[in-house]
Amino acid sequence: MSPLPRHMLRRLLSALASLLLALPAAAEPLRIAAAADLKPAMDTIVARFCATRPRCTVEPIYGSSGKFHAQIVAGAPYHLYFSADIAYPRDLAARGLAASPVRPYAVGRLVLWSARHDVRRLRLEDLADPRFRRIAIANPRHAPYGRRAEEALRAAGIWERVQPRLVYGENIAQTAQFVRSGNADVGLVALSLALTPELSRQGNHALVPERLHAPLEQGFIVTRRGAAHPLAREFAGFVQGPQAQALLRRHGFALPRPAAAR
Repeated sequence: MSPLPRHMLRRLLSALASLLLALPAAAEPLRIAAAADLKPAMDTIVARFCATRPRCTVEPIYGSSGKFHAQIVAGAPYHLYFSADIAYPRDLAARGLAASPVRPYAVGRLVLWSARHDVRRLRLEDLADPRFRRIAIANPRHAPYGRRAEEALRAAGIWERVQPRLVYGENIAQTAQFVRSGNADVGLVALSLALTPELSRQGNHALVPERLHAPLEQGFIVTRRGAAHPLAREFAGFVQGPQAQALLRRHGFALPRPAAAR
């Protein structure tokens, strides 16, 4: 077969380029950095959000709020950031890295959870008992639930006595996994995780009195990178709507009080 004349090849390449330009560009997935305590609720919220939106691709990534904060400061490509401590998104906003106001979305609860012991009538002070050989908490350096766990143990007057027996999870999900796997006898974890079928079938929990620690007020932002994503603000609005709020309540979160009531 003889090769195409040069002028016909140019016209063919030009037509192909025009066709490619006319095709809709594939949207970048909406990437959400979310605190590990949110996974049970957020997975369902994302599914509900995408159910009525064609070509909706949302990628939630779960982990430590403090580590996500550091990653966003370093330029990580997240479009929304849901933190277990509202102080982290407030700091990002102060640095000019937010494209929306900081919005509170939930208040978390800290619980004792164990697969080995019946903790339903256990007080925090009881953790001083040597029979609890290993106690799991999230790392207070970058995990809000870990900081609240330390505050509660200090307020109960047993921090020095239990500190040598503490094992630290990188985030609250890993902390719960330590207890599930038997690497810890009891853990201070998120209520939202203790209510999941996996944990509720395997063990039991007791609420840690809220007076023992600062509130776990959780907040989110659309990041500066998220400002250009077509779904970012839409998802932000959806999370503040009645359907998502009902899902958060179902998974053990309290809803934040209106601004006027704070």
